[in-house]
Parts: sequence; structure tokens; C-alpha cells
Amino acid sequence: MNQHTQFLNRCLELAQLAKVQGESPVGSVIVLDGKVIGEGFEKSRQLNDVTRHAEVVAILDAVVKHGHCKGATLYSNVEPCILCSYVIRHHQIAAVVFSKHCGELGGTTPLFNILTTDKISKWQKAPEVIVER
Repeated sequence: MNQHTQFLNRCLELAQLAKVQGESPVGSVIVLDGKVIGEGFEKSRQLNDVTRHAEVVAILDAVVKHGHCKGATLYSNVEPCILCSYVIRHHQIAAVVFSKHCGELGGTTPLFNILTTDKISKWQKAPEVIVER
């Protein structure tokens, strides 16, 4: 088992909770220094709020519990979308690990590579992106 497997498995558990609640099956975990500091799953339909994607919920959870996410690793069972990618960059997350690309709205797509671009001078260095299948 590689270093990412346990956290990606937790994302899948959270995704199942989302699915049971009628949401898109996406879960996310924020890890800093080997410890989970935040987690969340999709809540957009439940909260009637399009911004409540799993990654955003996990980041907000980490900020409340830990004070920040700077330097952390974000795990998700699906590639962060454009919205989530902006939030990831804003919070200076150092690495993003996911297991499935999400298509044209993904944050690493060539057209809208918000997660990986170096063309926005106000942003810190882009996070390392790791795709684990």
C-alpha cells in the first residue's frame, strides 16, 4: 500500500456518504504532517449551495479545526473542478492527489488549468498534482 492509499480510501468512504444522501459521490481529506486536519463530502444539493463541493467543505473544516491549510495535501476521489481549484490555490495547499479526472470542468484541463497554472502572478507556486489510480 502506498502513502496515498489510506487517505484515498477515506475519500471513497466519504463519497459513499454523499451518494447515500443523494449527492455526487465525492469525498475529500486534508492532510498535514501525516494527520487528517479536515474532511468533507459533497453537500451542494443538501445545502442548496453550488459552492459546497467536497474539497471546499474539507478545506473549510480544516480551517475551522486547524486555522489554515497552507502546505497541506488535499486528497479527493475526483479531480478538483475549477471552483475547487481556485479555493485550493487561495489556501496554498502544497499537493493535490486524486484518482479520477472529471472532464472538461477539471482544474488541470489545458483550457482551464486553474490548479496548475503559473500565469497568475499573485498566486504562490502551484501545488504538486498526483493522479493515483
